[in-house]
Order: sequence, then C-alpha cells, then structure tokens
Amino acid sequence: MTSKITDVPGIRVGHVQRIGDGWLSGVTVVLPPPGTVGSVDVRGGGPGTHETDALDPTTLVPTVDAVVLTGGSAFGLVTAHGAQRWCEEQARGFAVPGGVVPIVPGAAIFDLGRGGDFAARPDEAMGYEAAGAAAASSEHADVGRGNIGAGTGAVIGRGAFKGGVGTSSITLDSGVVVGALAVVNALGMPFGTSSPRIESGTSEPVGPPALNTTLVVVATNAVLDPAECKRTASAAHAGLARALSPSHTLADGDTVFALATGAVGLDRSSEQARQVSLITLQSAAADAVRLAVLDGVAAAESITTAAGTFPAYGEV
Repeated sequence: MTSKITDVPGIRVGHVQRIGDGWLSGVTVVLPPPGTVGSVDVRGGGPGTHETDALDPTTLVPTVDAVVLTGGSAFGLVTAHGAQRWCEEQARGFAVPGGVVPIVPGAAIFDLGRGGDFAARPDEAMGYEAAGAAAASSEHADVGRGNIGAGTGAVIGRGAFKGGVGTSSITLDSGVVVGALAVVNALGMPFGTSSPRIESGTSEPVGPPALNTTLVVVATNAVLDPAECKRTASAAHAGLARALSPSHTLADGDTVFALATGAVGLDRSSEQARQVSLITLQSAAADAVRLAVLDGVAAAESITTAAGTFPAYGEV
C-alpha cells in the first residue's frame, strides 16, 4: 500500500474541488485528533496565510483543531472560516466562557483564473464541506492525490506542467510515524530539471514569473512540545529544497505546518538521547516532504480549461 499522511493514527484528510464552468480550484482540510500540538514555518516570499501567528511557540494555545490548504490565493483563505464553523459545531476548540474557539490555521496557493474564471475560487462553504469530508473518512483511509482538493488548480515550472496533491509517510524503528501531505504549485521544477525557456540557448523564462506556492502539512504521532514542533516544521523545509529547484523564491509562498498527536514518547533518558531522537524525527520529516512533493507531481494529470492546457509532467 502506498504510504500516506493518514498512516499517522488519528490524522484524517478531506478534499473538495470544482472543475469546469470556469472552475479549477479546491480545498483540503487536515483534521488531527483533539489535543494535537501544532506549529508552522513560512519561508516563501509571497505567502497567503491565516492564523499562523497563533502557532508561535510563545503564544497561549499550543494545539490545533484543523489545518486548511486552499486554492484561490488570499480570497480562498475564507475557507478557514468554514472549517472553523464545522469545528465549533463539534465542540472542537479552545474552551472559553460560553463555548469554544477553534484554532484553524490555513494557507493558500495562487490558482486564480486557471479554470478560465478569475472569480471562481473556494468559499466558506467549501471549507466546511472539506472539514466534514475529513471527519467522515475512516482511520488510515487512502488520501486523494493529484488534481484534487487544494491541488486542483496547481501547476509547476511557471505554469508549464500540472501540479497537485502528494503524500507520503516514514515509520521509524522507535514506532514514530512521520507523514506529509504537499500541495505542489511551484515556480520551480523537480530537482535536476530546468524551468522551461523560450528557446534553446536563452536564459529568459517563458512569460512573466507566475505566482506560486507549495503548501505542506507534516504530521507525527510523537510527543512534541510547541518549540519542537516549530523546529520540525523548519527542518521539513529541507524536503522542498531537495525536491524542487528553485524553491522558497520571492514568487512562492512556501509554508510548512507541523502537527504532533502525542501518542508515542521519544527517548528523553538523557540530553544526548533527546537530541538524537529529535534529529532522527526531523530528518524523516524532510524526507517525507521530499517524497510527498514528488508524489504530487507524479500524480497530477493533464487538463485543458478556457485558460489553456496544463500537461502532466513528462508528457511534453
């Protein structure tokens, strides 16, 4: 069976998308079990994010109720409100007098107009639906890949090829599982290949630089505190750099979320053991991200819309 982020017990994924009639966009929600610790590291020069400041290790609430990845650029961030409403209805959130406040960070890729209609972008209802789809999935369920969810309108290589959703997981000898889900919408290309050029022998890229972003959620069943979760998100960015060239550019909003469900303790019997445990986990996180990014490129399928044809990588 192909590895996936839902190999981490308790992690669920829901996708919602619309294709046709000017649409080529969607939403993906990663729903962790209650009490999951979360953090984030934003490295790209053009990020579109929601509630990421709440994940700083120095802030009040250490846990995350859902993570929303969406198309629609900054407009699409409204989908987080839909996921938040779903969480509130399920009483998932930070308890306050009178109710709960769900902690639902999110991030967006730029896919505006790729279906032909600039105004066809995800809304709050799609975020709500994606959260419900995640909850309705079974434990360790398969995860949709390619042209689905937030990867529906994703492209790579300055729009030369179709991008999409990819996922992977790695299981360590200690029983720790590290999984990743990536929405690959990159300016760059898979490492070792070049961005398309106007013609052989020129260094000028085809057209103006597109607006892009690769979004990642890394999840583990390990016990991590908020600072360790932050460091895991930071380390996982190495996987983007190994998979895509270039990465973390001014025109990318590359963002990695990290989630720790806290089911498996790390060896903390000594300071050296603690360091080795964390380094091993964080190295696995980077490898899982690399694999998820390459999986997203491989799973993406060609599509033609009113905006043009986006072939699968390797078709032309």
